[in-house]
Amino acid sequence: MTKLTKTTLLNTTKPRAETLMDKTTRVVREILDEETAQRQIRTLRLRKARLEREAVAPVEKITSTPGGAPKKARAKAAN
Repeated sequence: MTKLTKTTLLNTTKPRAETLMDKTTRVVREILDEETAQRQIRTLRLRKARLEREAVAPVEKITSTPGGAPKKARAKAAN
């Protein structure tokens, strides 16, 4: 068995310096995570409002008349 000494027991390596690319990647991920969280909060809020609105007044479907809307006459092309 290896003898434990102060240098072998507490062998710490220096942290690698963050490169410019690493820093940019980290910042972009933070921004994207924040935007995703805000979007999810907004979606939940809008969904809740829609469900409350539908619970109070059910949505009525708009039906067209049996004959349908009259068709518009086509404009004649100029020769």
